[in-house]
Amino acid sequence: MRIILHGSTGAMGKAVTETVSGGTHEIVAFVSPEYIVSEGKQYRRLSDFSGKADCIIDFSNHAATKTLTEYAAKRGIPLVIATTGQTPDEFALIDECAKSIPVFLSANMSIGVAVLVSLAKQAAAAFPEADIEIVEYHHNRKLDAPSGTAVMLANAIKEVRPDSNIVEGRSGHCKRDPKDIGISAVRLGNEVGTHEVYIATQTQRIKLEHVAQSRSLFAEGAVRAAEFLIDKGPGLYGMKDLIK
Repeated sequence: MRIILHGSTGAMGKAVTETVSGGTHEIVAFVSPEYIVSEGKQYRRLSDFSGKADCIIDFSNHAATKTLTEYAAKRGIPLVIATTGQTPDEFALIDECAKSIPVFLSANMSIGVAVLVSLAKQAAAAFPEADIEIVEYHHNRKLDAPSGTAVMLANAIKEVRPDSNIVEGRSGHCKRDPKDIGISAVRLGNEVGTHEVYIATQTQRIKLEHVAQSRSLFAEGAVRAAEFLIDKGPGLYGMKDLIK
């Protein structure tokens, strides 16, 4: 598989490079505005690369959504988007792009997190009256809070509890609404990423937890997602499709 790596100079871009190195796949274009000029396999802009590729893996920034989706759709290259923080307009661009090519979008590229989402939905459905709280921990350099993964978990739980309210960053002086799905974000040190889901009744409490011990797991998941897209038709795919 020939890969265009968009956002190649970031921490996750480097992790993808390391994951692919020595394997059967090849990164044919490393794309980042940090490169001074486009030369060799390094390109400052996507538009500077016109060679053959089987998939694009994006670990850049959601602000690049318009450029990324236009390029992928124009060239007919499957696209894996591994960024978070997209605006409604950017999600609309992704939806439009998925009408012409296969697009894989996930706020978290960990297969383990995909399993956590499935388990959280199952537990929430089994205890419809339980209080549900999500706590996420990340390093002190992370820009968005709550994390895209925490929001993904809350939205997944809301699928089985449609009357619930997602509450980000609880504060103030008021009683907790039984319909709340609370999300708390913690930023400290060099924490790679931990997500906890608490489901509690008056008599028992369930804790579901996923701990990322290395950023390489996200790179591995992104490569798996790229492999998954190769024989797929146009459409928007996610981790739940990958783990079926």
